[in-house]
Amino acid sequence: MPTPIDASERHVVRLERLLAAGRALTAELDLQTMLDRLLVAGRDLTGARYAALGVLDEARTGLAEFLTLGLDEETRETIGDLPRGHGILGLLIDRPTPIRLHDISQHPRSYGFPPGHPPMRSFLGAPITVHGRIWGNLYLSEKRTGEDFDDDDVDSIVTLAQWAGIAIDNARLFAESARGRAEVEQTMRTTIEIAEAIGSDTGLPPILELIARRARELVDAHGLLIWLREGDELRIAAVAGDEEVPSAASIPVDGSTAGEALRTGRPVRVADARSLRADPAEFGMDGARSALVVPLTHRGQGLGVLVAFDRRGTSTTFGADHERTLAAFAASASTAVATARLVERQRLQDTMAAAEAERTRWARELHDQTLQGLASLKILLGGALRAPSGTGRPAVESAVGQVEHEIEALRAIIADLRPAALDELGLEPALRTLVARLTGGTGVRARVDIDLGRARLPPEVETTAYRVAQEAVTNVLKHAGASSVELVVRQDADRFLLRVVDDGRGPGGGGAAPGAGGDRRPEAPVGSGFGVVGMLERAALAGGVTTIGPGSGGGTVVALDLPLRPPGAGADG
Repeated sequence: MPTPIDASERHVVRLERLLAAGRALTAELDLQTMLDRLLVAGRDLTGARYAALGVLDEARTGLAEFLTLGLDEETRETIGDLPRGHGILGLLIDRPTPIRLHDISQHPRSYGFPPGHPPMRSFLGAPITVHGRIWGNLYLSEKRTGEDFDDDDVDSIVTLAQWAGIAIDNARLFAESARGRAEVEQTMRTTIEIAEAIGSDTGLPPILELIARRARELVDAHGLLIWLREGDELRIAAVAGDEEVPSAASIPVDGSTAGEALRTGRPVRVADARSLRADPAEFGMDGARSALVVPLTHRGQGLGVLVAFDRRGTSTTFGADHERTLAAFAASASTAVATARLVERQRLQDTMAAAEAERTRWARELHDQTLQGLASLKILLGGALRAPSGTGRPAVESAVGQVEHEIEALRAIIADLRPAALDELGLEPALRTLVARLTGGTGVRARVDIDLGRARLPPEVETTAYRVAQEAVTNVLKHAGASSVELVVRQDADRFLLRVVDDGRGPGGGGAAPGAGGDRRPEAPVGSGFGVVGMLERAALAGGVTTIGPGSGGGTVVALDLPLRPPGAGADG
């Protein structure tokens, strides 16, 4: 059975291949070339022998065009006329949802194959939609391994079909007019930029900010907001423009124009921005008159909306061409948002897997060191019991010394895993004990200044603070060459603040290490391994941030900033 790390690596490789295919499709503006690439990408991603693409006719009841990959010219001539959308292919036209079959011939809608047609059993099909309307279908058949198509194949082809829908629409826009061509080229560059941002392991907030900036540029809007759904509300997640937008601003899904766009999956142009069921001034858009609302949907799920306010120039209202352009961009942006969320979930799974590996390591430590020591102690004491009277004392004295050694080893392990003072007395005693234990006998002067009041902090805050302090002080002793270290802890009604300051060599790079969404990591002597990564990730998972940088008088400052009031929880969209 593959390990979690193996599965994670395969998942990352699949995402990279899928992103590469998306980049290739959306970068191609010639429709025929793009469709050829789509067939190649579909076959390569799933390991299928055959790929085909059916383009629907105007009535959307049959196929006007049928492209294939995997059949040679002789086989095509033997088969004769290409399919027109009956049988299994017609099933996808009637019900445009992904279909996966173990054996095509066993399905009730199967018409069989014409003479000379190669044998095909396993089947996977997915619809391609453009602006919410079915444009065609992508078909894959006969996996090379002889196995059925699996869930990863389905996810890959569904996402690829979405990329194809974006690329098809963009290619049509390119062909319509020179103005449309310029807009599409800008959309392409933005789509690639977003895809590259995802591929470079960027977090969700920077992705949303990038989408907001590029969307605003596409329609030349005075301001643009991204609202993501959280339960029954839409909350602001990113802003592009000069306005000051309150972070807590929200509007209801039910009864609002934005909610209507999200429910129907269709853009809405409004002449009066107040019809969004909120005064635009409440979310920073003072004096806004018109708005363009475009939904962000992924695989039928409403993620949120793009809301553009007032075009810059002589006319503030948005036209049909702006609606079309922003809708095309929103299709790409939706996939980017969903993919970024998927990557964040994968990061969390990787973190959990790493934690499990750490538990396994401690289990080995207990087994190999402590249990082995106790076993040898048992043998030693057993020998002392069997020795003639008065001759076993040296063995007993040796055993007592070994017991004391094992007790100290166990205490160290337990303190590393979970200090008792943290559970029994709270964070302040635990931190004071930690600093005393780590610096004792090192010659490094330690000062602890803690003011937390009497109330206990949330468990996740206490655990995060303890671990960050533990790693920061340990780094000072190992890497900084410091003569003193200071731990300062404060809290107010909303935030918890912790600082570890030393007078050592300072962070080698001389700059600040980022918390969530940053762009730099510290260099030695602070340390750049799992400990620093752990500090950053612990803070991010608790909704806060860890920064690492030089102190005003030299040395290094590690600062932890955590919210004491968790952000409003809600559905993921």
